[in-house]
Amino acid sequence: MRILITGANRGLGLALSQIGAERGHQILAGVRDFQKSTESLTQSEIYKSISLLPLDVTDEESVSSAANTVKENFGTIDAIINNAGVLLDRDKQIEDLDLDQMKATFDVNFFGPIRVVKHFLPLLMMGDHSSIINISSEAGSMSNAYGGDYAYASSKTALNMFTQQLSKYVKKNNINVYSIHPGWIKTDMGGDSAPGNPIVTAKGIFDIIEGKREIESGNVFITYEGQPMPL
Repeated sequence: MRILITGANRGLGLALSQIGAERGHQILAGVRDFQKSTESLTQSEIYKSISLLPLDVTDEESVSSAANTVKENFGTIDAIINNAGVLLDRDKQIEDLDLDQMKATFDVNFFGPIRVVKHFLPLLMMGDHSSIINISSEAGSMSNAYGGDYAYASSKTALNMFTQQLSKYVKKNNINVYSIHPGWIKTDMGGDSAPGNPIVTAKGIFDIIEGKREIESGNVFITYEGQPMPL
């Protein structure tokens, strides 16, 4: 399969690129900073099946240009993994929130996936059985709200709604759409205290894309192991 991954140069995105390449997929690694990404994504023989793609999810012109590049060079794609994300104003009280930081969070975490889907969906619809994976978070569950990380949690809740709406829109095209909670994993965002491994999460996500895990009908917000998450 040919799979687009945003935020592919570090953390979960890098793990997803690695596992996808190991499993024989053609990875289109969307990266905002092309120069800084070259080393991390080309350091092994495995990465020969990874193509770097300049892509800033906050810039619609960048997303449109990336989609045109993929169309010209590859024609179609089989899956999108909207992985790029930020966690800003962590642990800030509501009285101290910087609304510019909140806007920046939504720009990446919510509007970013919308921009990507808007421009890449036509390429995805050419396939027979495709997937869109939006990397969400348990923080986006309204029933499990914990009263903190306001910008991050709210952006992920909005992303879950987008996933729900999108799944209805593309159902007739045989496209699976999921918001996936990746678990608390050791990344720049998750920190060193996190118990999870991004490689394990990446393997679970690819099991879902490859159809190795049966997802209960109607669930769009799930864990990387395919279990339902409360909206």
